[in-house]
Amino acid sequence: MKNRLNIIVFLLTAGFLALPTVADWPGYGGDMARSRVADSSLDRNLVEAWHWSSPVPPRPAWPGPAKWDAYNKVHDMKSRLMFDAANHVAIGPERVYVGSSGDDKVYAIDRQSGSVEWTFYTEGPIRFSPWLEGDRLLVGSDDGRIYCLDARTGEEVWSRRPAGADRRVPGNGRIISAWPIRTGPIARDGIVYCTAGLFPLEGVYLSAYDLDEGNVLWSRRFEDLPAQGYLLASQDRLYVPTSRDAPVIFDRSDGTRIGRAGGQGGTWALLTGDTLVYGPGKTGTIGVHEASKGDQLATFTGNHMIVTPSMSYLHTDTELVALDRAEYLRLSAGRAVAASRQQEISELLAAGGNERAALESEAMELGARIDALAAAMKNCFKWRAPCSHPYSIVLAGDLVIAGGDDEVAAYDAADGSLAWSAPVIGAAHGLAVDDGVLYVTTDTGVLYCFEPVSVPGGTP
Repeated sequence: MKNRLNIIVFLLTAGFLALPTVADWPGYGGDMARSRVADSSLDRNLVEAWHWSSPVPPRPAWPGPAKWDAYNKVHDMKSRLMFDAANHVAIGPERVYVGSSGDDKVYAIDRQSGSVEWTFYTEGPIRFSPWLEGDRLLVGSDDGRIYCLDARTGEEVWSRRPAGADRRVPGNGRIISAWPIRTGPIARDGIVYCTAGLFPLEGVYLSAYDLDEGNVLWSRRFEDLPAQGYLLASQDRLYVPTSRDAPVIFDRSDGTRIGRAGGQGGTWALLTGDTLVYGPGKTGTIGVHEASKGDQLATFTGNHMIVTPSMSYLHTDTELVALDRAEYLRLSAGRAVAASRQQEISELLAAGGNERAALESEAMELGARIDALAAAMKNCFKWRAPCSHPYSIVLAGDLVIAGGDDEVAAYDAADGSLAWSAPVIGAAHGLAVDDGVLYVTTDTGVLYCFEPVSVPGGTP
C-alpha cells in the first residue's frame, strides 16, 4: 500500500514532460511522450473549414476484442490493439501528413485548402502516423521499411529495412513483410528510432539511424518483443508497447533492455517524466510504472488519461473526471506518512514489542486519520461529467476535446460542461491540435479541419 500511494503522489507531482520538437504536432500524441496536450488553445466556436476523404478507408490490422476471457472469467473486454482504427496525422507549418492503411500511401494535404499536394507509395499498409522532424517526414510501413521523405516534395531521401531481408507473408488480410513496422518511427537529437517485426520467432529489431543519411547507429534483435503500438521516448529511455502485454523499456543510447512495466498492457500509452501511463488492459484499466520500479505500482479506472502539472483528466466509456492534483498531493502525502507509521506499529505488535497499549492506541488514531484523509481525497475529484465520446481525448488550453460516434465535442476543463460539438462521419479516433486549429480523423477515412470563425476559410 505504501508503494502504491507513493507512486500516485509521484504521478500527480511530476511535471508534464515537455520535449523539444520542430513541429507543434509532429506525430501522434503531439510529442515523443504522446502526451496529447496541445501547445495552443482552441476557440469555443469552431466551424468546419474543409474535409478530405481518403480514397480507401482505413483497414485496421485487428478486429475488436473477444467477447470474453473464459479462463480468467473476464467479460466486456476492451480492445487493446486500436492503434489504426483511424489514420492519424502529423502537422507541419504548411501541410498535414497522413498515412493510409487502406491504399498504402502517404498524403501531404495543404492546411489552408485541404487539397492534396503530393503522395508517396509504399508497398504495404501504413498503420501509424508519420513523424515530422524539420523538413524530413519519417514513415513506417508493413512492407518492412522505414522511409525518410522530403516533407516539402515527397521525394525519398533514404529508406532502410531494419531486418535486412525482404520476405513477405500473409498478415492481417494483406501480404506484408515478415518484419512490419508496427510502432511508427520517432526522432530526437538527430536520431531516428523504430522497430521492425511483429512475430517474435522471426526476430524483432529495435534500431537507431542517423536522420541525415540513414546510417545505422545501432540495432538489436529480440525474440520476445511483439512490438506493436506507438513508440515513446524520454530523455534517456525508449518505451516499446508490446500488443496486449505491458511495454518494455530500453536505453535510448544503445538499445539495451532495462526492464518491463508490470500489469496488463495495451497499445495506448503516454509519458510524464520517466513515469509511464498505459492501458487499457482487458477491462479499462490504466497502469502506472515508475522507471525505478519493477512492477506496476498504481492503477486507475479508465481508457485514457491526460496529465498536466495542475490537473489530471480520466476518460472512461461514459464520463470525464477531473482531479485537483495540488490538493490531492497534500492529502495523499499525509496519508502515506500515516500508513507507513501504521505498518511499523503492526510489525512491532507482531513482534511482541513493549508498550502494547500505547501502540494500539496510536494505531487506532492513525486509522481514523487515514479514513479522514481518504474521505477528503474524494473531494479532490473536482468534477465528473457524462461523456458519450469514448474513443480519444486531447487537451487544448481550457478545453478537453473528445471523439465519439459521428461527433467530436469539447468540454470545459474547469467544470466538465459541454462547450462545443460538431458532427463528423464515423468514429472519431484521431485528434490533433495546432495553432488554434483542430484536426479530426475517423474510421471512415475522413480528415476534418475545424477553425475559428474568424480564420479565413471558416464558414459562420
